[in-house]
Amino acid sequence: MYEYYPLIVVGAIVGLFSLVLLIAYLTVKDKKQTMGFERQIGDREIMGRLLHYAKPYLTRFLLVGAVMLFTIAYDVVSPFIIGRIEETVAGDFEMPHIYRALAVYVSILIVSMVCAYIQAVVLQKTGQRIISVMREDLFVKIESLSHEQLNAIPVGKLVTRVTNDTNAISMMFTNLLVNFVKNIFVIIGVFAAMLVLSYELTLMILCFVPFIVLFTVIFRKFSRRAYRKVKDCTTDINTYLSENLSGIKITQIFNREEVKMQEFREKSNALGRAKQEQILVFGIFRPLVYMLYVSSILCLLYLGGRGYLEHQVFMGQVITSGMLVSFYMYISKFYNPIQNLAEQFNWLQSAFASAEKVFAILDMEPVIQDAPDAVELGTVRGEIEFRDVWFSYVEGEWVLKGVSFHVMPKETVAFVGSTGSGKTTILSLLCRNYEFQKGEILIDGIDIRKIKISSLRRHFGQMLQDVFLFSGTIRSNIALRAEHISDEEIREACRYVNADHFIDKLEKGLDEEVRERGNNFSAGQRQLLSFARTIVHKPAVMILDEATANIDTETELLIQDSLEKMQNIGTMLMVAHRLSTIQNADNIVVLSHGKIVEQGTHQELLEKRGKYYKLYHLQYRKEEMERKKGGTG
Repeated sequence: MYEYYPLIVVGAIVGLFSLVLLIAYLTVKDKKQTMGFERQIGDREIMGRLLHYAKPYLTRFLLVGAVMLFTIAYDVVSPFIIGRIEETVAGDFEMPHIYRALAVYVSILIVSMVCAYIQAVVLQKTGQRIISVMREDLFVKIESLSHEQLNAIPVGKLVTRVTNDTNAISMMFTNLLVNFVKNIFVIIGVFAAMLVLSYELTLMILCFVPFIVLFTVIFRKFSRRAYRKVKDCTTDINTYLSENLSGIKITQIFNREEVKMQEFREKSNALGRAKQEQILVFGIFRPLVYMLYVSSILCLLYLGGRGYLEHQVFMGQVITSGMLVSFYMYISKFYNPIQNLAEQFNWLQSAFASAEKVFAILDMEPVIQDAPDAVELGTVRGEIEFRDVWFSYVEGEWVLKGVSFHVMPKETVAFVGSTGSGKTTILSLLCRNYEFQKGEILIDGIDIRKIKISSLRRHFGQMLQDVFLFSGTIRSNIALRAEHISDEEIREACRYVNADHFIDKLEKGLDEEVRERGNNFSAGQRQLLSFARTIVHKPAVMILDEATANIDTETELLIQDSLEKMQNIGTMLMVAHRLSTIQNADNIVVLSHGKIVEQGTHQELLEKRGKYYKLYHLQYRKEEMERKKGGTG
C-alpha cells in the first residue's frame, strides 16, 4: 500500500485544488470588463499585422529560433549532467569520468552563453529596424491627415503613439515574444526530463501545478488592473505637466504657483498610489510562487530522501543521489519559467494594446485625398475663382454660405469682417486644408479637387499670424532643407522683405540659432523670416492670414514695405487685422456671417458707407484714442 501513497496524496490535492480553482474562476471571471484591456482588434489580427512587419526579417528570426534551442538544451540537460557527476563522486569516484562530465557541462554552458549573446544582438537590431519602419509609416500617415483630423487628435497622443507605444511593441519583438516561446519549451523540456528520471518525483511536482495555475490566473487579472491605473495616472500627469509648462508664464503672472503645485501634488500622489498597488501585486505573487518552490523542495527532500535511504523501488525505478540533485535543479528551472510566463503574458497584452493604438492611427483614411484622375499643376498664373461655395465644420452649421468671387492673376485681394465671418476659412479651403461641401473652387480654370494636393500646395505660400519656427538656424528655417536653394537666394529673399535689417546685426547671421518656436526673436522678426521663407520658394499665390497683427512698432514699417514689394510677385490673398494695411488692395471682400456683403476698392467701399465704412471708422477712432492716450501718458 505504501508505494501507492504518493499517488493517493497527489490525487487528493489535485482534486481539492481543481475545485478551488473552479470556484475562484467563477468568482473573478466577471471582472474582466474592469481591467481596461479590452480591445477592438483581436490578438490574432494584431499578431498577423505585426508579423507582416517582421516578415522581411524571417531569416533572422529563424536564426534566433535555432540558437534558442541551444539555450533550452542547457536548461534541460545541465541538471542531468550535474546529477551524473554527483553519482560518480558518491560512487566509484573515477576522475576521468568526472572530467568528461565537467567538459560536457562547460561546453554546453559556453555554447549556451554564446547563443544567448547572438540571440540578444540579433533581436535588438531586428526589433529596432522593424520599429523604425513602423515609426516612419506612422509619421507619413500623420503627415497625410487633414487639418480637421489633426485638430481632433491631441498632439500629446500622437507623440505617445510614435514613441511610447512603438517602444512597447519593440520590447515584444526584442524580448517578450522569444522569451515567451522559450519559457514554454523550457517547461515542456524540463517536464519531459523529469518524467524520464522519475515518475514518482514528477507526480509529486505535479501536485503543485493547480496552485501555480490559480495564482497565475489571479495575478494576471490584478496585474492588468494595476498596470492600467499606472498607465492612466502617468498619462494624466504628463498631460498636466505639458499644459502647465506651456502656460507657466500665466501661472507666474497671476501668482498661482501654490495652487498649481497642489494640483500637481495630487496627480503625483495618485501615480504613487498606483505604483504602490502595482508593486503590491508583484510583491504578493512572487513570494507565493517561491512558497510553492520551497514546498516542492521540501517534498523532494522528504519523499525522495526517504526513498533513497530506504532503497525503495517505485514503478521499477530506484531513487539515487544523482536523481535527487538533478530534481533539485529541475524544480528551480520548472518554476522560474512559470513565474516569467505570467509576467510576460501581462506585458505581452500591454504590447498588443499599444499595437492596437498604433494600428488605429495607421488605419485612418485621410479625409482629403487625390482624385483618381488628379493632375499635376504646371505653371500657375494665379487666377482664382470661388463659385457658390458652401462649407461647415459641423454638419448643418454653415460657415460659408454661397460665397462667390473672382481674382485675376497678380491681383491683391483682402478679406475683412468680424470674427467668425469666414475669412480664414476661405484661405484654408483654397489650400485644401478642409473639404468644402458645395460649389467649386478654381485655379486657372481648373477645379482644385482635380489637382494633386502636393502639386496644388507647391504653388502656394502661406504666411500666418502665428509664425512657427523650427529649432535650428535661420538658414534652415528659410530653406526648410530644400537643397536646391542657395545661400545667395536666401540672402536675396531676406533683403527683399527687409529681414536683413536685423539678420546682419546678429553675430552668426544666417547661422544664428533659432530656439524652440523662435522665442529668441520678436514677433516682427519672426514674421519677416516667414516672408523670406515664402519668397524664396517662389509661390504663384501668396496667402497672408492676419500676418500683420501683433507686430511691434520697430518692425511695422519694414513689414509694410515688404508687403508692398510682395504684391508685385504674384496673386496675393490677405486677411487683414489692420484695415490701414489693405488700402492699396485691388479688391476688398467684406464678409458677414459667412456671406459676402460688399466688395470693391478701399475708396469705393468708403463711398458706399456700408459695412466696411463702419469697420474702418470704428478702427480709426480706436487708433486715435490709443494715440491720444499714449501722448497723454
